[in-house]
Amino acid sequence: MKIVNVKLLRTLNKLSLPKPWDTIIILLLTLLTLIPVFIILHQNLIDPEWPAHLDRILLFLLITAIVTYILHYIKQFLFFAIIIYVLVLLFGTLFTGYGFKSVFEDYRAMIYAMTDNPNPQDIIVSKLLPFPNKSKIIKAIEYDNPHVRNFAVGATTKHFRNIKGYKEYRQIIQCFAIFKEIQDNWNYVNDPKNREYIATASESLQHFSGDCDDHSILMAASVRAIGGTPRLIHTKEHMYPEMLIGTKADLENVIYLIKEVLFKKESKGRTIHYHIDERGQVWLNLDYTAKYPGGPFMSEEILGELTLN
Repeated sequence: MKIVNVKLLRTLNKLSLPKPWDTIIILLLTLLTLIPVFIILHQNLIDPEWPAHLDRILLFLLITAIVTYILHYIKQFLFFAIIIYVLVLLFGTLFTGYGFKSVFEDYRAMIYAMTDNPNPQDIIVSKLLPFPNKSKIIKAIEYDNPHVRNFAVGATTKHFRNIKGYKEYRQIIQCFAIFKEIQDNWNYVNDPKNREYIATASESLQHFSGDCDDHSILMAASVRAIGGTPRLIHTKEHMYPEMLIGTKADLENVIYLIKEVLFKKESKGRTIHYHIDERGQVWLNLDYTAKYPGGPFMSEEILGELTLN
């Protein structure tokens, strides 16, 4: 038994890294381990929204200390730790879809969102006023109309078709293509005097003209026509569409897409605006008043919302 233990120790000593390489490898492994662990915790822990993201800074430092201590404790086994780390990410790359590239993209989006300081608005509560002209508006949102569907599909082939990667956000990118097509062509026209005229989505497609109600209806119908989830927000003097993005972790990636990939020029130096509902879901503003998704809200009290599941 002693002979076996001696042989095992000799083998471990041969595989252990000499100084100063052991310290260098510990620092490298700390960094490589820190990134995915921090991303997972960042995306799943409740954000207390401390000033200057102090909670996330403390979390980062805590994980760094723990990982560094563990690696120092097992430094005789660093050679095996490197192999295990590479194999885990390789397995994720090949079989689960979350590997080397995904870790890099998530980390980049997370850091970008933290430094960009997006502008969340107050949570929309469920106790709102009845939505005006609800039945007429729902009927006007002709998401299954062939003309509306063809327009939506056509927009996805015209804009952002060649964007590589971001497979999990393909539908959102396509909805942004619809937003761009409508925004590039929309012409604001008032309703007839003393009358609330509600145009159907297919009617608005003829001239890309109308007021905020008509724009909201067309946007909602087109987004829903390709599987997105839109909703309409009603204020005293305005109506505008929003689109479901998902969680705050999804929002980080979407902000990066808007500001660095899809609407880089339009959103430069500007803030991303969104609402968080009572279930913690993020809704991005798609109003015609901005040339990029997440543009500024009209500063009016929200009176009602109509979600189109």
